[in-house]
Amino acid sequence: MVVALKKNVSEERRQQLISWLKGMGIGVHISEGEFNTVIGLIGDTSKVDRDLIESLDIVESVTRVSESFKCCNRKFHPEDTVIDVKGVKIGGGNFCMMAGPCSVETEEQIVGIAKAVKAAGANMLRGGAFKPRTSPYDFQGLKGTGIELLKIASKETGLPIVSEIMSITDLPLFEDIDVLQVGARNMQNFDLLRELGRTNKPILLKRGLANTLKELLMSAEYIMASGNENIMLCERGIRTYSDYTRNTMDISAIPMLHELSHLPVIADPSHATGMARLVEPMALASAAAGADGLIIEVHNDPMHALCDGAQSLRPEDYAKLSAKIDAVRKAAL
Repeated sequence: MVVALKKNVSEERRQQLISWLKGMGIGVHISEGEFNTVIGLIGDTSKVDRDLIESLDIVESVTRVSESFKCCNRKFHPEDTVIDVKGVKIGGGNFCMMAGPCSVETEEQIVGIAKAVKAAGANMLRGGAFKPRTSPYDFQGLKGTGIELLKIASKETGLPIVSEIMSITDLPLFEDIDVLQVGARNMQNFDLLRELGRTNKPILLKRGLANTLKELLMSAEYIMASGNENIMLCERGIRTYSDYTRNTMDISAIPMLHELSHLPVIADPSHATGMARLVEPMALASAAAGADGLIIEVHNDPMHALCDGAQSLRPEDYAKLSAKIDAVRKAAL
């Protein structure tokens, strides 16, 4: 249930209403908008007298929310959430370019790529230290050493870091990582999601290989219900009947997620296609569809990359794409 208050309601009157609702055992989520305040009621609202609340002179309207996701629902929070990562803003009209290699390999590699993508317009560095791989024989990442190399690259360039966390036990290693990425395979690792909800770090939550948008939003709900509201949703392609690309990029998910939720939406055309030559058209389409940012894999030597070289752009190609993204966004606005 969502209670929208009228303009210019005094803090005293508002707190009286909130205290009364909490007294009934109802959880309260407050969203402060530019023009009004929205109070989301969380829990069993079946015993709440809607007519009584609606009759209060400080209440503008009362709406029941039928969806099972509450905290991330746009009805609870009509205005876009804007996430600030060391001065880099994402959402609410702010666009973010995240770029870097699939896996951190050496200090020279990650520092060099970080400098190149920054020069090309990226404002966040992505890089994998822990890598979930389909085969146990594939490169699994440098783990703690990779984290340290990311920190060196960040210090050299000033770029905030995005890196994937796979296990709760690794959380202490990520203390200096700015955005924690939850990969597609862990989207429904609910123990991990709850633990991340107890942190105050921004989370990049990727859609699972075969998960619906509702399931993605319910995973975000796990994090938000535990107290962390700094979440970005990521569309990275889903598994379909297509046999020519790694996954199928669901462009329609971008405007649909914006309609359903107030959280920023990031697009990942690299994992969606698995082919470097398809990254550009999917990135441009995602920008035109209203994505709040892109996360793109860039490698200085894709032929010899230890992970996902086939879908990685060279720095010079990323620079060309970055300029095209700016043009598309200006045309779409």
